[in-house]
Amino acid sequence: MKLFGYKPPLTAWLGLAIIGIFIFVAIFADVIAPYGEAESVGQTWDDPSFANWLGTDNIGRDLLSRLIYGARMTIGVALVTTILSFFIGITTGFTAAVGGPVIDQFLSRLVDVMLSIPLLIFALIILSVFGSSITTLVLTLAILDSTRVFRLARAVATNLAVMEYVEAARLRGEGLWWIMRREILPNALPPMISEFGLRFCFNFLFVASLSFLGLGIQPPFADWGGMVRDNGKAISFGIPAPLWPALAIAIMTVGVNLVVDWILSINSRPSGASAEM
Repeated sequence: MKLFGYKPPLTAWLGLAIIGIFIFVAIFADVIAPYGEAESVGQTWDDPSFANWLGTDNIGRDLLSRLIYGARMTIGVALVTTILSFFIGITTGFTAAVGGPVIDQFLSRLVDVMLSIPLLIFALIILSVFGSSITTLVLTLAILDSTRVFRLARAVATNLAVMEYVEAARLRGEGLWWIMRREILPNALPPMISEFGLRFCFNFLFVASLSFLGLGIQPPFADWGGMVRDNGKAISFGIPAPLWPALAIAIMTVGVNLVVDWILSINSRPSGASAEM
């Protein structure tokens, strides 16, 4: 497997393997999980056994099953949020770069106002007012995160908008949407792909953090941040129940960052550098 003509190093293969395993678990959670997502199978914080490999949680649910279902919810929400935020951020960023000074100033000042408010406080206010449904959570985080994507997309597109092939497209009478889609986007993909991985990690951790605070994914859905919160008191009794979801969060974050580091190393190479075969 090669990306942009470059063979992945060992660390990138490790990251790809981690991501692949978690995605497989998330997709086939119903088949892999030994018990239901909210099924009570024992007492509070039972020790690991053949029936419950990681033990049970604070209300007797199987921890392994909750971890498996949590992969689907935590990764899925973060992925959908990141995709939506990139659609909004890239569209508005490219529009600001090629749409003229009036549109650029309006969108840039609007983004500056949103960025002036701390992200966590902004999210907490919105979720407290409108509730923490999955739809509200995804839309809120996507809109807030799109401001970060906007700044990068605008910066990249501003440099590309003065290139000769963009000027030629304008002289041919091509529309704004055509120029953004056919001229700007293909040449902006490498840095935007790297940013996608970084923003996914941020959204992934942010979703888990909001769930830990009680404003993210709500019961009966399983998610890793909420599992850490629900089982936090077990640490006082020497029970590792909250460590398993915390470890899953850490491993997934490391895996994505290993792949992002590889992509960044490719983008940072000088043009014309030979690919490692």
